[in-house]
Amino acid sequence: MCRLYAFRANEPTKIECSLIYAQNALLNQSIIDIRGEPNADGWGISCYEDGVPRVEKRDTAAHQDTHFSLTAERLYARTVIAHIRQATVGNHSLPNTHPFTYGPWTFAHNGTLMGFRKLEDDLVAETDTDLLAVRYGDTDSELIFYWLLTRMRRVVDNGSIPVPDFKSTIKVLQESIAELDRRSKPYWTDEPSKLNFMLTNGHDVFATRLRNSLYYVTRAGIHDCEICGIPHVHHEDRTRYQAVIVASEPLSHEDWQEVPENTVIGVEEGLFVSLHPIG
Repeated sequence: MCRLYAFRANEPTKIECSLIYAQNALLNQSIIDIRGEPNADGWGISCYEDGVPRVEKRDTAAHQDTHFSLTAERLYARTVIAHIRQATVGNHSLPNTHPFTYGPWTFAHNGTLMGFRKLEDDLVAETDTDLLAVRYGDTDSELIFYWLLTRMRRVVDNGSIPVPDFKSTIKVLQESIAELDRRSKPYWTDEPSKLNFMLTNGHDVFATRLRNSLYYVTRAGIHDCEICGIPHVHHEDRTRYQAVIVASEPLSHEDWQEVPENTVIGVEEGLFVSLHPIG
């Protein structure tokens, strides 16, 4: 499995402490997480500049790679998705390292689609060929991403890069996860499929919880960072600062809320949080 982190704010924010210095920072989770397991098979961070995701990723353990800390240190962003990998499907390599991007979209996955090698040919057949052409790895996660984008194209007519509205994207995720879960069920052995996804177009953020942990916290107003004591926002006085963080496990001593099992959590561009049952 893996660990996920998503950040969305209405002003550029320094996120270094969440990734490096928090009580349960992503860096620490690469060594050991709340399950008592390491996530040392690679890391990736996607942030947005002018609506385009910029990704830094390596196939090394975050806690053993100074580039992870250097990347986190220089980030000021409104939207970020970060991932640390524990490899299950696909070998330990850079092409298999999350997050994956296409157009404005960033995607990361915590979990495994059980029976993926048996389902792979069908998923490939259901995925548009131009999307398959940019598939570089052999994970279940990357193929699911392009399969989801293909399904988005079916509900919106705006060219090759689909950007459905917020409600339509929620519906695609609800239906797609239920479909993947149903199709994988005959291949469950010791464990069922686990399908925690994170997806963003740079404005809206979506995350799903199916059989892995997921939490969120909201922040309002400018305050000193509880880790380093310094505000982390390039603040405009006319703006009321807001932020939402979604993660596989709480990072800090803030009042984190658990996302219910079998749920899609959506964070709209205005920083409104909503919860939607999957099945």
